[in-house]
Parts: sequence; C-alpha cells; structure tokens
Amino acid sequence: MTAEEEKAPSSPKTRWSALRDLLLVVATLVIVKQSLLPMTQLYAGPASTFSAMIVATVLLRRRSMGWRDLGLHWPDDWPKTFGLTVLTMVFFLVCTQLMVPVADHFFEDIGTSDRFSHVEGNWAAYLVMLLLVWTHASFFEELLFRAFIIHHTSRAFGGGMKADILALLLSSAFFGYRHAYYQGGHGALVTGAGGFAFGVFYLWFGRRNIMPLILAHGALNTLGQTFRFLGIKD
Repeated sequence: MTAEEEKAPSSPKTRWSALRDLLLVVATLVIVKQSLLPMTQLYAGPASTFSAMIVATVLLRRRSMGWRDLGLHWPDDWPKTFGLTVLTMVFFLVCTQLMVPVADHFFEDIGTSDRFSHVEGNWAAYLVMLLLVWTHASFFEELLFRAFIIHHTSRAFGGGMKADILALLLSSAFFGYRHAYYQGGHGALVTGAGGFAFGVFYLWFGRRNIMPLILAHGALNTLGQTFRFLGIKD
C-alpha cells in the first residue's frame, strides 16, 4: 500500500491492514514490557517502546510511509511551535488535575512506588533519566501512543470524526494502563487524562507537526525528574 492509498477513503483492505499493524505494535509494547518487568521495573518500559519503534518503523516502510506522514516534521516556525508547546503543557496540567479528585475517590495515590527514588541527589541517575525522558518518554511515546496508535486505530475504524474520537479514547486508556504497574489505578487514571490531553492536540495540529507534543512531554517529565533530584515532593 502506497502513501497515496493510505490517505484515500478507508476500504476493507485498508482497515484490515491498519488493524493488523496496530495489533503488532501494541503486542510488542505489552509483551516486551511484561517479559522484562520481573527483571527490571525501571527499564522495562523504555525497552518496550524502543522495540515497538523498530516494529512500527518497519511496518510504515512496508506501506511506503514514514513518521513524517504521521506528523514528525522539523518546525518551520519555532515561535509558533514553542507557543503550542506551552499551550499543550497547560492543557495537560488542566486535564490531569481535573482527574485527580475522580482518581482519589476510587484509588489510593501511591505516587510512583519509589521507581525513581534513586534519582534524588544522584547526578548519574538524574542524567540517565533525562536521557530516557528525551528518548523513551517524549519522542517514542508521542510517536507511538499519539501518532501511530491514534492514526491506525482511526483508520481501522474507517476514519472520520467518530473514528478519531474512538481512537483518542482507546489510546488514552492504553496510555493509562501502561503506567498502572508502578502508579496503580490512581496513576493510571491521571496519566490516562494526560494522554487524552496530548491526543486532543494531536488531532488538532499534531498530524501536521507533532513536535510541540514531544517538547511538552519532554519538558513536563524533565521538571518531574528535576524535582526528584532536588528532593522536592509533590
């Protein structure tokens, strides 16, 4: 399937191809992480996103596509990009904070289960985490959970607004689930709300340029790791 065919109205063949590729990437994310969790809680997630990026890139190439077709562009207008980055961060914080009272009602807030406790006051650990922030947490997660999963889910359901909304909700739920293993149900709901915020903006402008989402995600996680390094509690 060529890039031109991919952009055409969804046919049964297109929908099946999108669903098959989606399931392969989701399976990679789940299987790799669950296989590595007994050995390492810290690196199981990054290993799974790295593996899924390889699979997703191969699948896109098989269809004569690339990440550029899903929104990965070098910005032409950096002031606008930074403005959209700040707007994304604000919307993310609004959505997550609105979800906190709901999550509090159903689940105990266990934070991050000391997954990052080793970062406090440790320069080496802090720098390693920043490296992961700007690869796994910002770049890979936005390309996978927003660009690839939303795009392919929407295509699998025939495209259009209804399919986009369904794709947004499913990708947000999966994003929350991905964080439940160390944040519990409370963190899954709040993180899912954050994924929803990023997903809304992906549908708005990210298909044309996902860079503001990558920068926003990276900046938010950098702040979080910096607070942990400095010993600043939530």
